[in-house]
Formats: sequence, structure tokens, C-alpha cells
Amino acid sequence: MVARAPLRLLLAALCVASLAAAAGANAAGRKMVGVYELSKGDFSVKVTNWGATVTSVVFPDSKGNLADVVLGYDTVAEYVNGSSYFGALVGRVANRVANARFVLDGKVYHLYANDGKNALHGGHRGFSKVIWTVKEYVSGGDTPHITLYYHSFDGEQGFPGDLDVYVTYELSSPYVLSVRMNATALDKATPVNLAQHTYWNLGGQGSGDVLGNTIQLFASRYTPVDSTLIPTGQLAPVAGTPYDLRAPTAVGAHIHQVSGGGSNGSTVYGYDMNYAVDGDEHALRKVAVVRDGASGRGLELWADQPGVQFYTGNFLKDIKGKGGKVYEEYGALCLETQGFPDAVNHPDFPSQIVRPGQAAYKHDMVFKFSF
Repeated sequence: MVARAPLRLLLAALCVASLAAAAGANAAGRKMVGVYELSKGDFSVKVTNWGATVTSVVFPDSKGNLADVVLGYDTVAEYVNGSSYFGALVGRVANRVANARFVLDGKVYHLYANDGKNALHGGHRGFSKVIWTVKEYVSGGDTPHITLYYHSFDGEQGFPGDLDVYVTYELSSPYVLSVRMNATALDKATPVNLAQHTYWNLGGQGSGDVLGNTIQLFASRYTPVDSTLIPTGQLAPVAGTPYDLRAPTAVGAHIHQVSGGGSNGSTVYGYDMNYAVDGDEHALRKVAVVRDGASGRGLELWADQPGVQFYTGNFLKDIKGKGGKVYEEYGALCLETQGFPDAVNHPDFPSQIVRPGQAAYKHDMVFKFSF
């Protein structure tokens, strides 16, 4: 998990600024930190420009009862100090980079190591730990949306080159949340791998574990990892392993057969694995389906990335969340579409290098909710 950044000077301002923005205002250029609501009937999403973070997703269950289905905190200040990446957009390079180093065009780059000797989710002050600029905000109407912008400078957390990054969250249809990310390298080649790190509990945040949810992943292969969760370089079939989730399977069915990391000789059980999504790696295609039988809620994820990290909240423990709820192990799951972890050190993995004057980085996700 990421080390807490030295941001005490921001805390007072953030506590004051964590309030809902005026509905329907065009917020181009706004730099203060706030919480922005998008709503379409009884479907609503809240986003803060601290870390381009999704703080709330509310929609009905099969009986019409509304619930917030994402884990998080009550205040922006808690997101500043949090270390679980609740709802955040992580980068410049999501997931892990082995030994916090890579070689690009013959030059060695050293990153900030914040996960043992490895770099995780962009370093100790990655994109989840910065203030994004609100470029456009429309709270309601046919397509409620918010567009956020961040300029990442050359050398930030060790990464090369200036990078312009945008993300748009949009309620594109009833009970559909679209996420569009893009990034343009301005002066140097650089790796880019953005991921949306929302923790989902379709029964409602803080309602218990998700072991009874069913999960289906449209992925026939995965990238095995070592004890520090760095890929070995293999691309292995899921068939015959506990990682085979091609048919709807209870999240808890095989969870104690998979190692989700650990330290000091201890083993934590649970999924924390990158899957290679079937189909054209650049095409928008179905990635996963999750269903909660008790509430009747469902989530269908589509995306256009080579991989998806399936994580089952293995390290959640006694975390005070929204409304006094306390989050524990397996209290949510994450589906983070992405490039493969540590791709900068594995030339056989799909490339994450973005170069000036060439095609920009693009990453689209579509969450379709049902009940």
C-alpha cells in the first residue's frame, strides 16, 4: 500500500472544500477540491477531483431500495490520508513495476518504491494523490458528466516527460456509467497505464463480504506472479486452476486456494491477479459480470484494455468507511482494466509506451448496472 504523502498543509483547505459543487455549473478551470454529483433519476454518481476519485454510486435493488455500492470515506480529508485507493484513478503506471525501475530507449529510469522494493500505482504520490482540474461539469440532463485534467510533469515520481491526462465520467444511459481516459505525451516517450480503482459491493457498502457474489471473467489466460505479485512473464491458461472464472462462480468458491500476497512469511488468501481479457485487446468488449443474489443487483463491465486486475479486498481490515461502516477482508471487489503489470520490463507483454506526436493513450470503460 502507498505511503502517506506529506500533505498536512492541504488538509485544512481540503476539509473546507469537500462540499458538493453547484448543480449544473460549468466548472472549467476550477482548481479547488470538491465533490461533484451526477444524477439521472434514481441513479447517481459522486466524484471528487482529489485523485479523480469515484466516491459514491447509488442505484436501486430489485425491491427499489437505494444503496451506495462503492467503498469510501465521508470526507475528502480521509481520502487524502487513505492508503487503499478507494475509487481513485491510479497512474502514471497502475499496478506494479519490478524493482521500481525500467529501461526505455536505452536510458534507465528509477521510480519511487512504495511497495517493498517495487513501485505501485505510480509511486507514493501518483495520480490518486493529486488535485485534478475540473474542465467541465454538467450535473443533470441527458448526459450528466464531469471532465477532469491533470498535467504530470517530467520526472514526477521518476517517470519521463510531461504528460497531459484527461478522464471523463458520464452517465451515458440509464444505469450506465462510462469512463473515458486519455493521455498525451508532450516531449518524451513514457509508459502510461491508467486504472480505475473502485471497490464494489453490490449489496451496499459496508454490508458484509462479497464471497457470495457470482463473478464471471471473460478471460482464458492470466499472468502468474511471484511472491511480491510481480508477473513471471508467463501467460498461462486458467483452465484447471482456481483462476478459472469463465463460468459464473461464487467469489468465495476457491478463494482459499489462491494467494493474494503477504509479508513476513504470512500468506493472505484471495484474488489479486491480472487476467488477459479474451478478444481484440484494443476493442471495447465484455470483461466481467458480477451479481449479488440477495439484492438482485448486477454489474457488467466492458473495456478496451488487454487486462483486468481482479482483487477481492484481501487487505481490508478495520477501515472506518462511510456512515460509520467498518470494512473488513473481502468486503468488496475491484475490477481494474489495465495494461499488464510490469509491462515495461516484459517486452513480450502489450506495450504501454506513449510517444510524442504519435497516438495518444486511450482507455474506455463502461459499467452497466441492473437490478
